[in-house]
Amino acid sequence: MKKPILIGITGGTGSGKSSIAKAIYENFNEDCIGMIQEDSYYKDQSHLAMEERVKTNYDHPMAFDNDLLVEHLKALLTGNRIEMPIYDFSIHTRKKEKIVLEPKEIIIVEGILVLEDERIRDLLDIKIYVDTDADVRIIRRIVRDINERGRTLESVIEQYLSVVRPMHLQFTEPTKRHADIIIPEGGQNKVAIDIMVSKIKQILK
Repeated sequence: MKKPILIGITGGTGSGKSSIAKAIYENFNEDCIGMIQEDSYYKDQSHLAMEERVKTNYDHPMAFDNDLLVEHLKALLTGNRIEMPIYDFSIHTRKKEKIVLEPKEIIIVEGILVLEDERIRDLLDIKIYVDTDADVRIIRRIVRDINERGRTLESVIEQYLSVVRPMHLQFTEPTKRHADIIIPEGGQNKVAIDIMVSKIKQILK
């Protein structure tokens, strides 16, 4: 198999980066495309007490095990399978189970800080930043966290203002300058998705 195409997709929380990644993924046969979510590579915290784990700032680069992610990306590039960790937010550490990912022609890497680490950037063939207005992103996060995670409106807003927003401004938004392509409005941008799918198909040929 020839060297896989690595596509990095990033943007702030609620930007629609996951929708973009999913839309691209669904345009290809599962035999030729794989997905890596950066959230899977939060550091193992099993050695810490629960009261320490819950203090984790999940929007800071230090929360991620980028050494392992780089190792896994290099393994896929050389035709080797990997065992991806599974992170459990209910216990704030990794599960014992892992997900096996075989080498594919296309590998999508999606997450809020995919372009923050130079080592990861250098491995990516296509770097995408999904740029969505802050008011849209916070509304999407409120709806998601209340409906899917049982959070209160007050807790979501407090976390956004105290942690998520400052981390986005300090670490995520500056990575926009490293992007090859900037897509406004996330999964709603059908034209951008069609262009990306066409470009990837062209590279595969």
